[in-house]
Amino acid sequence: MPEIEELLLPHISRLKTYQGVSPSETLAEEAGIPLEQVIRLNGNENPYGPSPQVAEALGSFRDYNHYPDPSQRRLRGALSDYLGVAEENIVAGNGSDEIIDLLMRMFLAPGDEIIIPVPTFGMYSFSADVAGAQAVAVPRDDNFDIDIEAIRGAITPRTKAIFFPTPNNPTGNVVTEAQARALLDTGLLVVSDEAYYDFCGQTLKPLLSEYRNLVVLRTFSKWAGLAGLRIGAGAMDAELAATMMGMKPPYNVNLAAEVALLASLSDTGILLDRVDAIVKERGRMYRLLCEIPGITVWPSQANFILCKMPDGRGLEVYEAMCRRGVFLRYFDNDLLRDYIRSSVGKPEG
Repeated sequence: MPEIEELLLPHISRLKTYQGVSPSETLAEEAGIPLEQVIRLNGNENPYGPSPQVAEALGSFRDYNHYPDPSQRRLRGALSDYLGVAEENIVAGNGSDEIIDLLMRMFLAPGDEIIIPVPTFGMYSFSADVAGAQAVAVPRDDNFDIDIEAIRGAITPRTKAIFFPTPNNPTGNVVTEAQARALLDTGLLVVSDEAYYDFCGQTLKPLLSEYRNLVVLRTFSKWAGLAGLRIGAGAMDAELAATMMGMKPPYNVNLAAEVALLASLSDTGILLDRVDAIVKERGRMYRLLCEIPGITVWPSQANFILCKMPDGRGLEVYEAMCRRGVFLRYFDNDLLRDYIRSSVGKPEG
């Protein structure tokens, strides 16, 4: 009789766990500080939280004993109005992370490849690993811009897709339309992850009408403050969307997330005012950080700012901030040695 470990897929048994953001209780315990002193600037979360209408809608909804609509009729209708894209081109997901995972399962067989311009969001390589595929990392240039020629040179017969965020996480810069067209013209699946779109207003969505190989992702975690409820969407070619609707789990978006999304879209005024406040605070943070000697601050069009600490000082600065209850994202790899990313918080802290 085989051991249970022998039945596991080999690539799954070797998988490295994705390191998400720890809860505040864990952060407080690790830093040895009271919970109320925790300032979370490590997950690019919205410091203002969701619309007030979300709590009201969640509290008044009475049908949590029912299953969600597998066809996502209300969700897709509301998202169509919000995105300006036809319902048949939209799929809602348990966060945009689920849409990433579904795309990987739709396009990748073991041994296939995707291209990711690095540094970038870690979920792409993680999801590729889960699929038994390989994420081919192509370094960005010295300004963290996508290197189009390097990407073209990395394409092989096994390459199926190119994934990137715009604005990029963690660098905060955007992909231009010209760069996107160059990637789309390869004929590969091109996934534009626009999780931070609302903080910059630049989107590749208009190109959906020209390129069947383009997928645009959006999330309600950042601008709408719904990170804990997990709701996102993908806009894509109608046939591709129909295929995804047919292979996704039938009840992938829970009713609480649906109720929260609908409430958020009925109260976009206050949410966009908060986005404006975050953008304003981002500018203030950038100016203040630029005044600190020895730190290189990268301009950002997202809700975070990336900084290069003096050589060998990154971990020291990060740990000192943790002891003070301010939790940031520290990077310790060849591409981002001594870099720290800070989410944009409220002006008062």
